[in-house]
Amino acid sequence: MLKVEKITKYYGDFLAVDNLSFEVKEGEIFGLLGVNGAGKTTTFRMIIGLLKPTSGEITLDNHEIDYSITDKIGFLTEERSLLTKMTVKEQCIYYGTLKGMKEKDILAKLDELLKKFKIEEYKDKKIKELSKGNQQKIQFITAIINSPKLLILDEPFSGLDPFNVEMFKNEIKEMAENGSIIIFSSHRMEHVEQFCKKLVVLKNGKTILSGDLQDIKKKYRKKNIIVAGDIDENKIKQIDGVLSVNLNNLEYEIKISDENIANKVFEEVSKGKNITKFCVEEPSLNEIFIETVGETYE
Repeated sequence: MLKVEKITKYYGDFLAVDNLSFEVKEGEIFGLLGVNGAGKTTTFRMIIGLLKPTSGEITLDNHEIDYSITDKIGFLTEERSLLTKMTVKEQCIYYGTLKGMKEKDILAKLDELLKKFKIEEYKDKKIKELSKGNQQKIQFITAIINSPKLLILDEPFSGLDPFNVEMFKNEIKEMAENGSIIIFSSHRMEHVEQFCKKLVVLKNGKTILSGDLQDIKKKYRKKNIIVAGDIDENKIKQIDGVLSVNLNNLEYEIKISDENIANKVFEEVSKGKNITKFCVEEPSLNEIFIETVGETYE
């Protein structure tokens, strides 16, 4: 288990992370979110041992994270960190060696992953000769070459098309099923919702939202109603508590301030014609994020 307990980090007088705590168990994928400058990168660097917290403690399986256990960690950074004049094989041998692996084990794992990501033919090509998407695949491979116990993924799908995103998703899920502890950060909230049961949202280093995603959604009072059929849009808008009514893909999305408003909306909708759908939905994580943080995550 990864435990982050009341960590605070100052750079001089600047408070980058303020009293942050969370736990991630084996097999869990945990979301760490926030806009630029929220404290995510500093938190990642403290978790992997590059920075020391000003106060608080970070442990992996009850051990402080230091060079004795960093071989168990994988980190895919948001920025490209590949040595572009190296070949794919050389790059992976380099990273695997840093993680304490033997060359024969590195090459065996590399062949397995290159085949899985359908890029076997790039093994002896230089990094600079690859497309951005294939460079991202290699960066991902270098992060997981050592089958890490703890894996940190910062914007892992950057530069990938939908087909390759699915490849990454399948590998991440498989690693979690095999017991890896995974911390996941992405500006694509739909990806976070697909992966993460628990999360923390940071703003200016402070935790402003944390816990189980489903509990967070249930506690969030605003709901969305999806309606298919012919309704009087203007009358719906006049109901107290209705925030907006929009037609999207032949269905109306009605945003309400509280789920108790749903009954009033249903009464009015039932007066319409050809009503084939009336569904009260939890808000998306993206809506909650914007409402809570006050800006979009880009």
